[in-house]
Parts: sequence; C-alpha cells; structure tokens
Amino acid sequence: MADADKFFFNKIVAGGGTWCCAYDPETKRQNSEWVGEKLKLQGPRIKTILIFFFNSQGVMHKEFVPEGKTINAGFYKGVMDRLLKRIRRVLPTAFCSRDFVLLHDNAPAHKAASFCQFLTPQNVTTIYHPPYSPVLSPPDCFLFPKLKMKLKGLHFADVAEIQEAVIDKLKKVQKEEFLAAFQKLYDRAKACIYVTGAYF
Repeated sequence: MADADKFFFNKIVAGGGTWCCAYDPETKRQNSEWVGEKLKLQGPRIKTILIFFFNSQGVMHKEFVPEGKTINAGFYKGVMDRLLKRIRRVLPTAFCSRDFVLLHDNAPAHKAASFCQFLTPQNVTTIYHPPYSPVLSPPDCFLFPKLKMKLKGLHFADVAEIQEAVIDKLKKVQKEEFLAAFQKLYDRAKACIYVTGAYF
C-alpha cells in the first residue's frame, strides 16, 4: 500500500450491523435437525443485533440494539452521537480536525434526510459502499463472518448469553487483523476501480 493511500485508509472508521442468534448450526445436518426442533425450542427467535465500528487500529464503538427497537434514522442518530463521543475520547486530534472518514452501507436509516441533517453540521466526511459491492464492506467481509464462525454450533439460552459470548469473541480479535482488513479493502477498492465499478 502506497504511503498516501495508507494514510487515507487509516482514517476510515467502518461500521455495520448484524444479527447474532441463539443457535447457528455448523453443518447442513445440524440445520435440518434444528428445523425439526425449532418450534419447540424457539431458538431462532432469540437473537440480537450488534452494531460495530472499527478502524485499522481496532474497536471504536460497539452496542446492541435493545429488544423491540427498530434501527430507524432516530435510533441511528443516537448511535452516531455515541460513536462521535468515542472518537473524541480516543482520537482527540482527528476529532477536532475531522480528520477521519465514516464508511457504512446504504441502509435507509443511513440515507434518511433527518440523519443527514444531523450529520452535516458535524462536518463528518461519509462514504458509502457502492451498490452490489459487499467486498468493499470491512464488517461484512471480515468481522461479521469471523465472529459468526466462532459462534457456530453454540447454544445460548437468552439474549444476555448471546451478547456476552459476542463480546468475548470480539475481544479476541487481534489488532493486526483489523489492519489486514483495511489492506484487503484497499486491494478490493483498486479492483473495483479497475473494472469501473462493475459487479464481479
């Protein structure tokens, strides 16, 4: 990675959200067995949404969506407010100069007018994933698959157990892995530019 490119990619704070369930089978056989039992155990109904932001150095902010809450523009404004407060604490120089870039997807809550009106006065530079380009989403192609692989085959009785396990697994992600994720983002972005944004 060239020095100028490395400098830019080190400014990125990437974020996204994912469901974490009470049970995710390791194999197709386990899945078929679970389907036969799920009406009795109702495990698939026990789940929680993780929202996670990170940069090339590691975790920036994480939280779980409270049960019954919808991720709409109003809720996401609260998430962003908490993220910005976290950036101000851990990256005070970058926060004061707004020398960081927010990378997240094109979810309706992220593009809503009320959310954009909230973010504009904050002077936060935002970039969105191009349509049909999941490989340009560090959470979706690095963090969330890694997390879910570690949770496969485990059973959790309730949301609190799921969240405890998720936090435990996240703590074990090494700093070098976050850095590598942004190196891969750089390589994939170059490939996307080479094909002029076409799907591949």
